[in-house]
Amino acid sequence: MGFSSQPEFNHRNPIAATATTALGFTLLPSELIQQIILNLSLPDITRLKPINKLINSITHETNFLKEYNARSSASTWLFLYRKPWHRNSILHGFSDDSNRWFKFRIDHLLHSKFDDAYFLVAGGNIFLFALNSSRDVISVNPISGTTKRLPPSPLGPRDTSRWRRSGMKLLPGPPGSGHFKFLFTDLIHDHPFLFIYDSISDEWKSKEAREGVREGKGGVVLSVVHRGNENIKIAYNNGEAVILRPRLDVGVDGLRVYGDGKMMIVGSEGGSVKMIKCVELYGLSLINDERKWEKISSKMPNELIEKIKRPYNVIMGCLEETKNGKMVRAVLVSNYEGQMDITWLCYDMDKMTWTWVPLPDCQMKGSNMAGIAFSSSGLTLPSN
Repeated sequence: MGFSSQPEFNHRNPIAATATTALGFTLLPSELIQQIILNLSLPDITRLKPINKLINSITHETNFLKEYNARSSASTWLFLYRKPWHRNSILHGFSDDSNRWFKFRIDHLLHSKFDDAYFLVAGGNIFLFALNSSRDVISVNPISGTTKRLPPSPLGPRDTSRWRRSGMKLLPGPPGSGHFKFLFTDLIHDHPFLFIYDSISDEWKSKEAREGVREGKGGVVLSVVHRGNENIKIAYNNGEAVILRPRLDVGVDGLRVYGDGKMMIVGSEGGSVKMIKCVELYGLSLINDERKWEKISSKMPNELIEKIKRPYNVIMGCLEETKNGKMVRAVLVSNYEGQMDITWLCYDMDKMTWTWVPLPDCQMKGSNMAGIAFSSSGLTLPSN
């Protein structure tokens, strides 16, 4: 199914169910009802809650909340934000354990600013948007229906062009808490710095990264700048920010997509109209006391390339590693004569295999996409 066939997720206008349907559902054994609800995506649960008191009460039970949030927080979501038309501001979301897109109406949360917003990052129930005219950052929680304007960063107001996708990360707090940390990197006087916002203290902290060849394992890896075959990154772990300068010793042409210390290179062929011909994945390695990019995957099999091959004029992407480090997920967004195509790819680090996640048609021809991001922490119900 495409976007147009999906109900919108809006607390103010939940879908209605007939009395017969509601009554038939609640006549089932309570254990079965609970198992059914546990396997639903959160937008579906939110639409079911107003049907009757029984369903609503189940979703507020402590044991149910713990089990559901534990399951949901392990899922991965892909979100994209479309520039609003006719004053409708909608996030489109697709979960790896679902089979359709969900629509999240957020115009009532961004208020008069939604036509100026650019989607930055997501994690758990939190979505961050940058406002280009005021150069502010706003956090949006569509589950609780709340918004908050973050205090100005230590670098002051920034327009949307200053936010680099691979240089940002949102770390959600415990499931259902609504807390989060937002990290981003930048150069100050040609030296890498890490900036951290904590929603609990509502304050920013900054850290000047230090050189460290053998350090920087684990934690969060963010890109600072890319200069040819030389990259500058910051590895953040246990309160320490370390500079990494990996080099790519081989000449590889193609689109480079960075994220979480990984680099996906997408090779293409053609002129103004191109087609993907190969995909490879690289990771950070320490070789002879020098940080380098090392190939960690073979080229994507030709049969899979044929499945994802589309003509395109422009292409971009984003990449994220799962929390356990066993899977790398990447999305490629291409545009051909106004038609947008979205490709979700996965690489299993243990099995060393590529897979493709088929997505329903996003039906966004002629739309202006204003941000895309993975969230490796799924949507969760608020804690009681």
